[in-house]
Amino acid sequence: MTPNRVLLTGAAAGIGAAALLPLDEPGLGWSLTAVVVFALLRKVELGWAVLSVALFGVGAFVSAGWLFALCAVAGCATGSLAVAGGRTARGLLIGAGAVPVAAVRALPWVARGVKEGGTPRLARPVLVTAALLLVFVPLLAGADAAFADLLGSITPDESSGQPVVLFLAVGLGTVGAAYLLVSPRRPDETSDLPRTVARRDWVLPVGALVLLFAAFVAVQLKTLFAGDQHVMVTPDLTYADYARSGFWQLLAVTVLTLGVIAVVARLARLDSPTDRRWLRGLLGALSVLTLVIVASALARMWLYQQAYGFTVLRVLVAACEVWLGVVYLLVLAAGVRLDGRWLARAVFGTGFVALVGLAALNPERFIAERNVDRYHATGKIDVRYLSRLSDDAVPALAALPADLGACALRFRHVEPDDWRSWNLARQRAGEALARIRTTDCAR
Repeated sequence: MTPNRVLLTGAAAGIGAAALLPLDEPGLGWSLTAVVVFALLRKVELGWAVLSVALFGVGAFVSAGWLFALCAVAGCATGSLAVAGGRTARGLLIGAGAVPVAAVRALPWVARGVKEGGTPRLARPVLVTAALLLVFVPLLAGADAAFADLLGSITPDESSGQPVVLFLAVGLGTVGAAYLLVSPRRPDETSDLPRTVARRDWVLPVGALVLLFAAFVAVQLKTLFAGDQHVMVTPDLTYADYARSGFWQLLAVTVLTLGVIAVVARLARLDSPTDRRWLRGLLGALSVLTLVIVASALARMWLYQQAYGFTVLRVLVAACEVWLGVVYLLVLAAGVRLDGRWLARAVFGTGFVALVGLAALNPERFIAERNVDRYHATGKIDVRYLSRLSDDAVPALAALPADLGACALRFRHVEPDDWRSWNLARQRAGEALARIRTTDCAR
């Protein structure tokens, strides 16, 4: 791909983004823009590209802004990986942010190439046309309301300057991605760290951790999974005390242990079959015991949410703990053959897949439904908190008794979407709101 062609590819992607992308809210246009960019680039890693489109596609189904922001950032990272690649943890981290860096580095290369190679026959009129439209369309749209309405049916809001921002951002990003495809740089090709830690230096500390974890699990086995009964029979112990007193500590243990396993697995010498057996046995035992601790933390958080209600933070930390459990299963799989060359990609991939799974769960809708179920069972509900959730929660809140549902939704209003910003959650919210009479709220 020549510099001229890279420039044209970036311009085409920028024009597509300006026409398709709703910058101010989640919508269908985000995934359509991602498809256009990957179609223009063509030579990308299919798995990462599909994952990127799926992450951007969350905007068409979920309304929660915080969740879509996470998915959009992850979609950019996986899109960069689709171009830059990466096998090791270092390579994947660099690859996830390679496109923005490449966009800056590509500009001098593109300028030199255009100057030396001349401008192709169609490049100059296409670029001049795009520049003129970006200047004159916003001016004419601002001069006449009827013309602005006509443009609004086929393009984003010109008066906000969004098309210019989108054209530049997506166009430059695509130029950077194309530059990486032309002159790839592989950070994985650097030399590996040498294995310098002898068995006598790591067996004692890791073995001590294994014994410590085994003792903890043995002592706590009765209380870790006893749940309601343990709380009821223990004097002065509440659900909040039971969950809060251990969950965050257990989460910290889970993360820190993963770091210990990574360091030992990476630096331990494997000079003999005995070294391999010790490494496989101790790290395997440590992983299994940590999985029990992960299950304990999840049980505590589930019990707490059942007693006090579900919130966004509680669901998020529980989802993170579930993903950490999956990571430990991957570590165990890698330890069976002492071959972890695939592990970094699997950890990164499952992390992004977990985010897609969280979006598929639709956490704010899930939270609203669980709290509504809890209200029917106990008569307790925090209407004020639930009313602050996004449009994802509206159908569940509309199922509350008329007075509670009206109070939770009395300030809610859903604007109609065009095809670029179409969102299933907002559509369902609008349908549910049409059946609610806010005058039923007596508060």
